[in-house]
Amino acid sequence: MIACLRLFTALCLAALLAACASSPSSSLGELPRTPDASIEQLLEQAGQAKTPEKAALLRLSAADLAYRQGNAGQSAQILQQVPMEQLKPGQQIFASTLNAELAMTRNQPKAALTALSHPSLQHLSEMPEEQQVRTGTVHARALEADGQTLAAARERVFIAPMLQGEAASKNHEAIWTLIGSLPTDQLQPNSTDDLGGWMGLALAVKSAGTLEQQQAAIDTWRAQNPKHPAAINLPLPLTKLKELASQPLSKIALLLPQDGPLAAVGKALREGFMAAHYQAQQAGQKPPAIEFYDSSKLTSMDEFYRKAQADGVQLVVGPLEKPLVKQLSTRPQLPITTLALNYSEGDQGPAQLFQFGLAAEDEAREVSRRARADGLHRAAIMVPKGEWGDRVLRAFSQDWQANGGSIVATERVDQPVQLAQQIADMFQLRQSEARAKSLQNAAGTNVAAQPSRRQDIEFIFLAATPQQAQQIKPTLNFQYAGDVPVYATSHVYSASGDVNQYNDMNGIRFCETPWLLDTSDPLRQQVVAQWPQASGSLGRLYAMGVDAYRLAPRLGQLKALPDSRIDGESGSLGMTQTQRVVRQLPWAQFVSGQVQRLPDTPR
Repeated sequence: MIACLRLFTALCLAALLAACASSPSSSLGELPRTPDASIEQLLEQAGQAKTPEKAALLRLSAADLAYRQGNAGQSAQILQQVPMEQLKPGQQIFASTLNAELAMTRNQPKAALTALSHPSLQHLSEMPEEQQVRTGTVHARALEADGQTLAAARERVFIAPMLQGEAASKNHEAIWTLIGSLPTDQLQPNSTDDLGGWMGLALAVKSAGTLEQQQAAIDTWRAQNPKHPAAINLPLPLTKLKELASQPLSKIALLLPQDGPLAAVGKALREGFMAAHYQAQQAGQKPPAIEFYDSSKLTSMDEFYRKAQADGVQLVVGPLEKPLVKQLSTRPQLPITTLALNYSEGDQGPAQLFQFGLAAEDEAREVSRRARADGLHRAAIMVPKGEWGDRVLRAFSQDWQANGGSIVATERVDQPVQLAQQIADMFQLRQSEARAKSLQNAAGTNVAAQPSRRQDIEFIFLAATPQQAQQIKPTLNFQYAGDVPVYATSHVYSASGDVNQYNDMNGIRFCETPWLLDTSDPLRQQVVAQWPQASGSLGRLYAMGVDAYRLAPRLGQLKALPDSRIDGESGSLGMTQTQRVVRQLPWAQFVSGQVQRLPDTPR
């Protein structure tokens, strides 16, 4: 009876191993497959296995099954019980791949890349295609999440010929998303392989300006590369570009307030918008007709859209009023594609809604980007008290910390009389003075001691008005912190030409719109000649109006080409996945009462 039971157990074990493993192969070892057994059965058989190798293979199969069933925690726990040294190279590749997949479920791309650096991976090309695809896919995902975009694309190009059906289509689109997101200076199509072809396509598209020029560039590339996968099956975003090019804009509705508290803002936006329109006419282009609507007299957005549709409008630019933008963002869809000139609070809106504005959050992220590029790591923050300051603080902090920076102090500026105390607290000067006094008491005599500030603050992020900044910078100098770099948003710059004011802010670096920094721009000169106020701080709104006009026919372009940008008057413009236009800005510095342009931040 006992002999029969032993025979039965042996047969069961043999059957489970046969279900778990591929056919006997070379020294790379048999690979687990999805078994006809539960996780519990596999683990039970692993405990009864006669050899460590068989036990390890069964546990590896159980760990893989748990992962496929969506139980990453259990999978990781089982995988920890599998000693890598008892596995053959092919099995080590399998285990390393599973380990990487589990790391990605925890959003740990570096851990995934570490798992995929195991020496056994040098044998990957000897493995079955199914395993090569699985390993290559998680490797590409980890590289992308780690910011290694080109390497991720290269990995996906490698596995592409091994894929079929929906998996092949998804990988094809993923390759374009990766390649299309690369900056132009990284697109070097100096090889004739598939990767070089992808880069050549992206460079051709990004080097063209208008939709028509882009379409011509795509057609030329396809004619030159007829056997390339992207020529045979054009990526979906480029197919959409073709559709956009075949549907030129003929009429735009400009929806802005002409009365009420926002009338002056609406006027500056409208004048900037129309200046760009007239410039296009002078250049021999055939710009769309512009229909004006007064948002301050609106009684219903639905009624407005009905009238706009009846008037033949294809695109709405506006509204400016935040409540109206918020209202549009909550709708499931809009009857006409709309470029709102403000931002709603939510992240997502209907597919037909795009949002553009002079968001202070963009500038906070620009400061983070610049300080990071300058090699700085530890920030102190000074923002005004209130909701605006909180938004700017949040935007900077999120971007700064997400990219490895640390925040060592934060002060919210309110009354000027408190500035000296706040800055002293930020730099811990009172503690230094207390130490000097204690030393003096202990010595019983006067001790000459200059307060010393903390040394871990590498720079200050400042969001403040010119009047506040005029007080803050001299106070920093007085409080022994005049050598700490200050990076500010454009709000410190009045564009008034006041030399005394600029002298008070000597050394402060700030981001600003190209419109206010590049006084030689021909369109700016034309606008300022007609509307002198456009040379001052109001010029930012004129710049936004110009850019709203230039964005209008290119919204689909920005959406279809990830990470592509338009060099505008209000900044370098890109688009997020939630269809918000975001800005990157140039930089300047106050030097001896003058504004001195700084080199742009590397992209």
